[in-house]
Amino acid sequence: MTCSVHVLAALSFVTAVTVTAAAQAPRPQSASSAAVSSFYDLKTETLLGKPADLGIYRGKVTLVVNVASYCGYTPQYQGLEKLHRDLSPKGFAVLGFPSNDFGEQEPGSPQEIADFCRRTYDVTFPMFAKVSTMAGASQSPIYRFLGKSGNLPSWNFAKYLIGKDGRVVAFFPSDVTPEAPELRAAIGKALAAN
Repeated sequence: MTCSVHVLAALSFVTAVTVTAAAQAPRPQSASSAAVSSFYDLKTETLLGKPADLGIYRGKVTLVVNVASYCGYTPQYQGLEKLHRDLSPKGFAVLGFPSNDFGEQEPGSPQEIADFCRRTYDVTFPMFAKVSTMAGASQSPIYRFLGKSGNLPSWNFAKYLIGKDGRVVAFFPSDVTPEAPELRAAIGKALAAN
């Protein structure tokens, strides 16, 4: 009996030392938590939970949009899909990041969001895991990086144009539609850049 008490005490001490050492050890930083210089250095997940490396878009121009299924701007999905289909052969992609930050207008599960986008707007552009865009502890590393441009979304369907080098080229608020001449001109200029 005494032996068991001493063994338990020793195990408790070893566990406490191990936990303390682990808590004090420096943690390796991944591309998503370290300071990154390119959007294309980030990693995330697809809408349905598979790992996604944004590095596959390096050398392309992308339009990053915080999307929502129940918003007055939701019909923009149609224009975003047209942009994606028309310009993808030229090295362009729309990237959708669902967010429930504004008016709780994206409450659905990943499968519900995917079904809605496919069924309602025939969305084929890449959709990623639901994120928090707002500054704070729960902010997605994606939007932490995008926010370094000096802009964060104030509502759903805000748009960041990312150049071939992975840097933010321009920001467009929610009311700038996918058909807007200023957005189209900025995309054209980014595609023409070396």
